[in-house]
Amino acid sequence: MSLRRQRWTADDIPDQSGRVAVVTGANTGLGFETARQLARRGATVVLACRDLAKARAAADRIRDETGSATLHTIRLDLASLASVHEASDQLRAHHPTIDLLINNAGVMAVPTFQRSEEGHELTFASNHLGPFAFTGLLLDRVLAAPHSRIVTVSSIGHRDGSMHFDDLDLEHDYHPWHAYWQSKLANLLFTYELDRRLRAADADTVALAAHPGNARTELWRWTPKLTRTLYRPRLRPLTFWFAQSAPMGALATLRAATDPSSRSGDYYGPPGRLQYTGYPTRVDSSAESHDVDAQRRLWTISEQLTGVSYPIATPAA
Repeated sequence: MSLRRQRWTADDIPDQSGRVAVVTGANTGLGFETARQLARRGATVVLACRDLAKARAAADRIRDETGSATLHTIRLDLASLASVHEASDQLRAHHPTIDLLINNAGVMAVPTFQRSEEGHELTFASNHLGPFAFTGLLLDRVLAAPHSRIVTVSSIGHRDGSMHFDDLDLEHDYHPWHAYWQSKLANLLFTYELDRRLRAADADTVALAAHPGNARTELWRWTPKLTRTLYRPRLRPLTFWFAQSAPMGALATLRAATDPSSRSGDYYGPPGRLQYTGYPTRVDSSAESHDVDAQRRLWTISEQLTGVSYPIATPAA
């Protein structure tokens, strides 16, 4: 087999006709590319975004490209549990089953300490607590769909993350990158614990994770000007080795969501030691992400902070 045929690309996405996919943060970047490719393969795609006008504009762009895509939009602000409940109620009213739930939306390197509506640090609330609650509130709809999947987007930055269980909001020592890295580690702890619980329940649903490498997206908007400049597409001839386009970055999510060979608990991203760029493959995550005690502790805390309990039994220790 040639190297070209070993590369997993958008052309490898199987037909998604008849399937319902919910993609958070789908108005731009990785989320937009994920929604676009799923719609091109026939899925009914719900773009769940904080800015409803931008979500509708993104849906129009996808319709113009495909000509026949079925797309819906809902407002979802993951930093507001009220918004999470409202969005999940809307989805439950219109979709008895959800085949793909893709937790893509997030924030990165918020420069100053900010709080969510419930008073939690904004990065942790947006990147972990919101997706945790959203997934739990929709889980029965996902479980009702055969061969359904939950994909949560993490980051290579999780390898630098630590869980500050005594101060998850980092109120006493806030740093933009520490907050982001912790939230991306939390994404993996959540995925692996959800995978274990789904297996214990003998569910047909699987939980996977992905990361885009270093992708040129709006996620860098809060970083210093020099960093933003390095990630501009016009510098691609110089930066191709450590940054890639949003369509390339989204391939890891799409593979986790659609590759028939994927298994529950898989983690996808670019290959190699750095995992910055390239076509997606199964990759390893940090030892900290596989800490079962941390996974269970974070799950319990997340239930307490969000008030959302999952309709599946707790696996035995």
